[in-house]
Amino acid sequence: MGYDFVTWGAFACVLSALGGVFSWLAWRRRGLAAAIRGLGWSVLPIAAWLTGTLRLVASLAGDVGHWAIGLVFSPVVWLGIVLAGVAVVLFGVSGAMRAKGIGTRERKREQLPPKQRGTKASGAGLDGMDDIEAILKKHGIS
Repeated sequence: MGYDFVTWGAFACVLSALGGVFSWLAWRRRGLAAAIRGLGWSVLPIAAWLTGTLRLVASLAGDVGHWAIGLVFSPVVWLGIVLAGVAVVLFGVSGAMRAKGIGTRERKREQLPPKQRGTKASGAGLDGMDDIEAILKKHGIS
């Protein structure tokens, strides 16, 4: 136990004392149930100090703060964000193009999966009639 342990202990006691004051105010304004709940919150800083969690939370908060500052003020990070956005747009555009059949090469019937062979057999009809015909043929209706 060193200086650092005592410093964190003092910080935890101050937080608990402030919680006690707010608990007393809650008792005066809202009753005993609110005060008991406030006391429950008030002992948590001391419990966090004794278990080492208070120091962990402070360390995490500091690391997240440094990361956020680096994120906001770093042009390299913003370039990475822009490139990630460009990638998302490119994936979306390519998916839309594939869905509409734009920019794709027509595969031979043998290269198509069995599910698509019936729909591509009669050519590339734009009105969807070949799909309907394939479904009807599949069910034995001609």
